Amino acid sequence: MTPETIAETALPAVPLTVEGASVLHQMMRLRWPAWRALEPASRASILEEATRELAAMERHSEGRQSALYSLLGHKGDLLFVHFRRSFEELNEAQICLARLRLSDYLEPTASYLSVVELGLYESTSKVYGGLAARGVQPHSEEWNQEIENVLARQRQAMAPRLWPEIPAAKYICFYPMDRRRGESVNWYQEAMSDRQRMMHEHGLVGRRYAGEVRQIITGSIGFDDWEWGVDLFAEDPLVFKKLIYEMRFDQVSAVYALFGTFYVGIRTEASRFASLLQP
Repeated sequence: MTPETIAETALPAVPLTVEGASVLHQMMRLRWPAWRALEPASRASILEEATRELAAMERHSEGRQSALYSLLGHKGDLLFVHFRRSFEELNEAQICLARLRLSDYLEPTASYLSVVELGLYESTSKVYGGLAARGVQPHSEEWNQEIENVLARQRQAMAPRLWPEIPAAKYICFYPMDRRRGESVNWYQEAMSDRQRMMHEHGLVGRRYAGEVRQIITGSIGFDDWEWGVDLFAEDPLVFKKLIYEMRFDQVSAVYALFGTFYVGIRTEASRFASLLQP
């Protein structure tokens, strides 16, 4: 038996992952009637304070950065995206916005909490299979040490992807998603090799758009209502439609994917924030 075949009968069936930046999406609606009712001088003072804080937050520094987007449609007016080194730092970013006088005129419509996640299906099959072939018991001290060694190497090799700068592209598309766990099909009951094959085929579609769109996948199991969050960044919003539509035809999406609410926004630098909220 090959190591990969042995891995199919060995526990655990969970693929290895490496995690990086903590991520928070905040969707807000501006209370326009109250905002327009303010005296011009009050609005200007509030915007000056908010612009100053947002300018500081949008500068990338050691995995810490925020970005602001003007949302299209009825789901909100503003989208704040925060990348930080920990949940504690995300909490600080959230509180920082809440302390601004501008927050008196913002109404939260949604939020999403997750961490940057990279799945290691191929590495998982190889390391699980190799350990099983050597007779190493799952979850034993030797097993756990080998797994941690693999993860440590992957974290180092993938550091730029785990702690990314928020892409400067003009448009963002964010949506959460699940893997189907229905009565007829259940992603979590499929064999490791089958899931690995489907994810590989799924990834091939995305790679064809590599020069047009940047994708950042975040894991949210145990953190929010869906299992993953997907951020797409591009200069042309039509790329979102083309990529997601094409992916609907591969097996992993056509059979196992469930999608949440989609949010599309336009990047707004702090220097242009005041003009965005002119009544």
